[in-house]
Amino acid sequence: MAQSKKAGPKKALLVGIGLDSDGHKRVTTGKNFALVGGSKDTHAEMTEKAIKMNEHLDRRGKELHEVSREEFDDIAHKVGLQRGDQDRRN
Repeated sequence: MAQSKKAGPKKALLVGIGLDSDGHKRVTTGKNFALVGGSKDTHAEMTEKAIKMNEHLDRRGKELHEVSREEFDDIAHKVGLQRGDQDRRN
């Protein structure tokens, strides 16, 4: 009989990838996020939005893995993030 693995705590991670470059390699990690790439300005903007996402989660008293898709979309919209598939929904 196969042993079942214990389910660990749920986790979620916001991943940001900057596609523009100025020749530097940038990686920033923090609570709930990992960001790679991008020019200086792009990477700074991604970092700012990820930090703001965490601030909104803290105000709601929730962790990233605890929010519904609707709550995530609401917070993302408030910090200026846009869904990548928005053109495909029309």
